[in-house]
Amino acid sequence: MSNQKPPVQKNETYRACVADLTHDGAGVVKIEGFPVFVKRALPGETVDVKVIKVKKQYGFGKLLKVHEASPERAEPPCPIYDRCGGCSLQHLSYAGQLHEKQKQVESVMARIGGFDHLQVHPVNGMTDPWRYRNKSQVPIGEERGKIVAGFYAERSHTIVDMDACLIQHEDQDRVVNVVKELARQHGIRGYDDHKHKGTLRHVVIRRAKTTGDLMVVLVTKDQSLPHKEHLIQAITEAVPNVTSIMQNINPKRTNVIFGDQTVCLWGEETIKDRIKGIEFVISARSFYQVNPDQTEVLYQQALDYADLSGSETVIDAYCGIGTISLFLAQKARHVYGVESVAAAIDDARRNAKANHIDNATFAVGEAESLMPWWHSQGLDPDVIVVDPPRKGCETEMLDAMAAMKPNRIVYVSCNPATLARDMKHLAEQGYHAKEVQPVDMFPQTTHVEAVTVMYREG
Repeated sequence: MSNQKPPVQKNETYRACVADLTHDGAGVVKIEGFPVFVKRALPGETVDVKVIKVKKQYGFGKLLKVHEASPERAEPPCPIYDRCGGCSLQHLSYAGQLHEKQKQVESVMARIGGFDHLQVHPVNGMTDPWRYRNKSQVPIGEERGKIVAGFYAERSHTIVDMDACLIQHEDQDRVVNVVKELARQHGIRGYDDHKHKGTLRHVVIRRAKTTGDLMVVLVTKDQSLPHKEHLIQAITEAVPNVTSIMQNINPKRTNVIFGDQTVCLWGEETIKDRIKGIEFVISARSFYQVNPDQTEVLYQQALDYADLSGSETVIDAYCGIGTISLFLAQKARHVYGVESVAAAIDDARRNAKANHIDNATFAVGEAESLMPWWHSQGLDPDVIVVDPPRKGCETEMLDAMAAMKPNRIVYVSCNPATLARDMKHLAEQGYHAKEVQPVDMFPQTTHVEAVTVMYREG
């Protein structure tokens, strides 16, 4: 490693061209070959940058002025965009966002996976990339004795107070504002995570797109919730399509939103939604995709890659509440879903029953342990579908899949970097991919999902 001094100094200003975007949306400028990361700067722009931090291999800068703006630069419509950490790409046109996300997937496929010639298709985007989220998790706190509700500023636990969020449904804004106003009127204290004091920690709202029904979950530090009846009355009067009000109690000093106990304060304990004709029952803590329009696109792509004719045995690993499993079951002979969270498997079984689907079997367990046992019992899947968390699959999971020798492995990923890593491992086990299809589940952010299918060689 070179001991050469970096060619930039803290607090100095430099003019440079922006070469690229990082995976978290910062512009990359090169000053004498030294990379400096600059928020809100876009590729192709000439900018003035004040260096604010210098490390051995890279630095961070503040954007002072754009001299030659990118044709894809956009005016962010959100009034708190420069402070809120929820979105990171509103300053880039939607066409520009899709282009950069395709480049991001191409980059990790080549750099991490070693797939230089793999076809990465253009990203499947949205017609209207706003107001798409069907779930909000809004922290509640206090600032100078006043209740605030909003998302955290980037890399902090400072709440940026908001009246509206342009990527969630308007009904969700209305609920947050009612709760905030009632808390102010009645002196209900917001949560202070430094002192571990206060009552209201979060308001979580879930919306069923097909019915418009809303579930409101008030997350509190303790069992007590002052002025509970006033809250219920105000919420239901202001937003008539609320059908469920729940309380979740989280007494722990933690960044995790939900505690272990959830009670129904008013209405139903669940709401129901439909995706492509299949009904799903959603409880307060169910995993359910947050972008209903793009969920259909994502799952249809997985179904297309599975290429089922009706005779196949399929394993759906990390099956959650059975969303992908039940789509597969409509086209397969039998689907076996596995998930480590017992409550999710209870939901999956309930959803299968509600939709009169009897060719889906669900089991609780770690997929990498259960699948070898299934294999030893004579279960030989034709197709395995996997939809892991952001960290991707453990090596043991990848080896367990390869050992079952399915004809196809369909991989749905929320993190293209771990997808590329896992594809490389599967390639070493005799599986090859021809293409990757990215899907934009989270417009205005840097996140992108991707789906691929890997075929067994020979």
